[in-house]
Amino acid sequence: MPVMRTPDGRVGGWQLKASRQRLIEWFAWFALVALTVFCWRVMTAGTIWAFVEDAPRQAADLFGRMIPPRWSYVDSLWRPLWDTINIATLGTVIAIVIATPLAFLAAHNTTPSALVLRPAALLIIVASRSVNALIWGLLLVAVLGPGVLAGIIAIALRSIGFIGKLLYEAIEEIDEKQVEAIRATGASEAQVIAYGIIPQVLPAFATISVFRWDINIRESTVLGLVGAGGLGLALEASLNTLAWPQVSVILLIILATVLVSEWVTAKVRRGII
Repeated sequence: MPVMRTPDGRVGGWQLKASRQRLIEWFAWFALVALTVFCWRVMTAGTIWAFVEDAPRQAADLFGRMIPPRWSYVDSLWRPLWDTINIATLGTVIAIVIATPLAFLAAHNTTPSALVLRPAALLIIVASRSVNALIWGLLLVAVLGPGVLAGIIAIALRSIGFIGKLLYEAIEEIDEKQVEAIRATGASEAQVIAYGIIPQVLPAFATISVFRWDINIRESTVLGLVGAGGLGLALEASLNTLAWPQVSVILLIILATVLVSEWVTAKVRRGII
């Protein structure tokens, strides 16, 4: 029962909900419960519950085999680690080079053609964001063969949509008064972009780029699972040979790499802001 209030805000009493309103609420709750039960049944249709019951024991056995880590294996991981960092860095740089002009074409206040170029740029951005980096990696390994090159291009193709979307949204949110003031001086369109738009979006551009590089460090660590080089390749080899002490070392190296990238990203963003 909702509380009735007088015009001055005081509690005036209680009022029963209308029967129709209560019926709608009960029906909505019933539909939500029915949908939840249905989704649960679909999700667990192929589940073997005996395996689920045995999962804690199997997990304890698996982690027991990973301890202690084989620290002597670290010397074999420096090259894959360097490949991982290169994949993330070069992929991010390529994505920035391609995504920046796409963002200016996609933003409604900077696009030279709202009927042709803007939809085309938005299509490229959406297509890039809709495919996961692992899928790009699988396709590129099939085309280019296994190696770091496939990983770099996979990271770049995935990052174009991310950088392009956030950047064109930042361009659309600029202060148009500054742009109009520069255009009123008789400046060309290139000068308007250079002096009226770029200074406003530069902090957002730097933040987006560093943030995407941080994400790419994480994604590049697993691209080797599909043959695209880096630490993931060493991880796959150790998993295939059931070398669990080596797996634990690789996971620790990945964790340390991600932590360092988080620290670098935080420092850079703090310096920008």
